[in-house]
Amino acid sequence: MGEERLRLVRDRVRPFPDFPVPGVLFRDISPLLKDPVAFRTLIDLLEDHLRASFPKIDYIAGLDSRGFLIGPPLAQRLGIGFVLIRKKGKLPGPTESVSYALEYGKAELEIQSDAVEPGQKVVIVDDLLATGGTMSAACELMKRLKAEVLECLVVIELKFLKGSEKLKSVPFYSLLQFD
Repeated sequence: MGEERLRLVRDRVRPFPDFPVPGVLFRDISPLLKDPVAFRTLIDLLEDHLRASFPKIDYIAGLDSRGFLIGPPLAQRLGIGFVLIRKKGKLPGPTESVSYALEYGKAELEIQSDAVEPGQKVVIVDDLLATGGTMSAACELMKRLKAEVLECLVVIELKFLKGSEKLKSVPFYSLLQFD
């Protein structure tokens, strides 16, 4: 995977201590998005991984909201469509929704009921995996629509929070890991 390319991406992830609350070290991808060479490298690395791993993907599904920044360019590179998974109340028409627990409360995600067809192969994309609650809820939405989740794909994984354990049998891939 070219350590130099990976380092370029990693160097554009900025740590912010005590955000959003004291004791949390926030990983900010804003510098990565601002740098066109680093962002293109990120999409290159994710594309390389998916092409090597899966012969057929029908859709990239992105999580609200940073998954919307990474998913569409990745889907374009792969020549496939992009599907939105949003916070409740943001999508028109019939939807499926699921509630899930957050560290600080409860939330709901939803997807349009006709976003994917039964049996279609989907990769779910987000910027970061922390506790795994949001990604797990996204997998549940896909399950309800009878889609096959090939993989949950993130740029950053916070290993110490063990979020990938919540995904159970769903394959998971992170480009960068932080302890």
